[in-house]
Amino acid sequence: MLTVRANDKGGKRLQRLHGTEFVRRFLLHVLPSGIKRIRHYGVLAAACKGVKLTAARLALQMPQPDPQATESAQGFMARVARIDVNRCPGCKLGRLHVTAVMRGQARLPTPTCAMVPSSRGPP
Repeated sequence: MLTVRANDKGGKRLQRLHGTEFVRRFLLHVLPSGIKRIRHYGVLAAACKGVKLTAARLALQMPQPDPQATESAQGFMARVARIDVNRCPGCKLGRLHVTAVMRGQARLPTPTCAMVPSSRGPP
């Protein structure tokens, strides 16, 4: 059984599929060997998004982003929902404090450096 969209308003219904049709639809989501998902690389890669987006905006002669649109999540929650994100969600009295910041890799390896697995399974 498979849950599918019934209409354009978001309704759901159950649909029975044969095994071969289910596998065919599932394999539409599996990338070929050696192909990386795009979200890890390019202008929107998390490691260098700010630098590359700034360079792209300059190259396209786009205006600078609105500072209000780039405010922190903490500032946004305080301004819009009037929620203090540093307040303890359990007791509602204490304050949360950052005790350590864990840093990840500065950049992901390039796709040519990544080892290609010998057999590709589902992600």
